Amino acid sequence: MSTSRIYMDWNATAPLLAEARDACLSALDLVGNPSSVHGEGRTVRTLIENARRDVAALCSAKAASVIFTSGATEAANMVLTPDFRMGRTPLKIGRLYASAIEHPAVREGGRFGREAVSEIPVTAAGIVDLEALRTLLANHDRESGLPMVAVMLVNNETGVVQPIAEIAEIVRGHGGILVVDAVQAAGRLPLSIEELGADFLILSSHKIGGPKGAGALVARGEIMMPAPLIRGGGQEKGHRSGTENAVAIAGFAAAARKAAESLTERMRSISSLRDRLEQDMRISAPDVVIHGRDVSRVGNTIFFTLPGMKAETGQIAFDLEGVALSAGSACSSGKVGQSHVLTAMGYDPRQGALRISIGPATTEVEIERCATVFAKVAARRRTTGQAA
Repeated sequence: MSTSRIYMDWNATAPLLAEARDACLSALDLVGNPSSVHGEGRTVRTLIENARRDVAALCSAKAASVIFTSGATEAANMVLTPDFRMGRTPLKIGRLYASAIEHPAVREGGRFGREAVSEIPVTAAGIVDLEALRTLLANHDRESGLPMVAVMLVNNETGVVQPIAEIAEIVRGHGGILVVDAVQAAGRLPLSIEELGADFLILSSHKIGGPKGAGALVARGEIMMPAPLIRGGGQEKGHRSGTENAVAIAGFAAAARKAAESLTERMRSISSLRDRLEQDMRISAPDVVIHGRDVSRVGNTIFFTLPGMKAETGQIAFDLEGVALSAGSACSSGKVGQSHVLTAMGYDPRQGALRISIGPATTEVEIERCATVFAKVAARRRTTGQAA
């Protein structure tokens, strides 16, 4: 077992940025409640409102349309509801159409009943089947209410980028509402809620180097909004009650500012490292299957299958060699199970797949080390029939 560790699981959580840590520590010294009208309260309120502008800037949205939550899961549960308001007028949503590769926080349907959720199939490459979406929306029962469509911008397992602007055009043509999980896209792709055509974006702090326990629901406007998930004192303009977590929000804002800096240059460097690792992997194991390789992917992710090796076996083998990667989404309390994403793409989920995801702090030395470990694991699989 190696004595040094390499972290290759950035899609699960990014290491805390120094800037985010400093912002959190500074906010810890502020004593006021942001809802208080005295000077101490106004100081914390100013911090939160400045943070709102920083998070809004990350996706070219209006600051007033950012609602802070405890994370992306809460944001999903907040927006995925049949109960909306258009100003003061109730607005009924009849059915949720969610892609088959969504994160479990979305696939569970939020506040929709199971009977009111339909699945949008995807292609073998992991792209939403646009014709299937058109058919589903064409057959939507308008008397039940408006259709809501949920499609993630970047898949958390494959890294595949969805054609959101085209999907938005289809949804608009049927009078629907589009919710986009942008958790894996933030800081890796230029984000504009207007250009995407989304009505709502979901963001997470810890995926971009901020602290865990903070996220946001970002709306394109302020008129059409979901009914509150958490009721109480009416914080966040009545959309999300409860005293705001100023410490986590401060760290989230610092990470958002950092994520917006030199994005193109940063992702070009990360993509180059990813491509180099993929090339080495294909040399040492020509039969490796890299899922989504032939379509648009975000530049930091490799989702791969080594034929004949189970995902859980491979994950343990890499871990013993000092490489931290994952077997798909890190959203099931540490369980390594079959990938619903692979199933949706038409692969045998029993084979499984492993995900390598890197970030700005990943080095060339770490890429070389990971490639060496991959070759060792793959060779052991060929000679023994298993990876450990």
